[in-house]
Amino acid sequence: MVRVLAITHGPSVRPELFGDVILEAGHELVEWDIRLQGPPPDGFDAVFVFGGDQNVGEEVEHPWLHDEYRALRRLVEDETPLFCVCLGSQTLAHATGGVAEPVGETIAGFVPTELTADGAADPVLGALPRRFESFNLNGFRFTPPPGSVTLATGPVTQAYRIGRRAWATQFHPEVRHDQAIEWLREDPTVASRVDELVGELDERLPAWQELGRTLCRAFLDEAAR
Repeated sequence: MVRVLAITHGPSVRPELFGDVILEAGHELVEWDIRLQGPPPDGFDAVFVFGGDQNVGEEVEHPWLHDEYRALRRLVEDETPLFCVCLGSQTLAHATGGVAEPVGETIAGFVPTELTADGAADPVLGALPRRFESFNLNGFRFTPPPGSVTLATGPVTQAYRIGRRAWATQFHPEVRHDQAIEWLREDPTVASRVDELVGELDERLPAWQELGRTLCRAFLDEAAR
């Protein structure tokens, strides 16, 4: 059994599909809202960090971001298996010497994504097809930190690995249907496209969720090693 910690940033950005995979595999899952509960505890076999509507650079408004940066640096140094999504990928980049910055125009919906050669050979990202369409909803992007390995590309860099056991994706492999619709309807930057994006979601999400489950299982298998 793997003891899994999920660091969250709000009630609409929880482990979702990944939580199902973790529990179905017989692992333990503890959710930790870092905004409310403070610095995350140690002693877990694997850690996930999920998305949020906060951003790197908003530390005055969200001082808990400093706790997250410290925790992420420690997890990378300790080689604790770590998987970060969207905001988590950006806080990991920032914490380890990379950059998180505005995209300019929100990237929303399914976007063409391709694994790099390193991604195809990676024990976690390599579980995905070489080319696929991934679900994004992000107004920020990351520049991977020095010493990292870019694993997937798209309209912006989509995935990287830093150290031996820390992975990060810009795309959302954990997303549920109702959750994604809630995000789209609450994001004023995509208001004019909501109906189009919801239709796209209805059509493409089931296949994307199968890839999400595959990715989560690959990470858990790597953590169990």
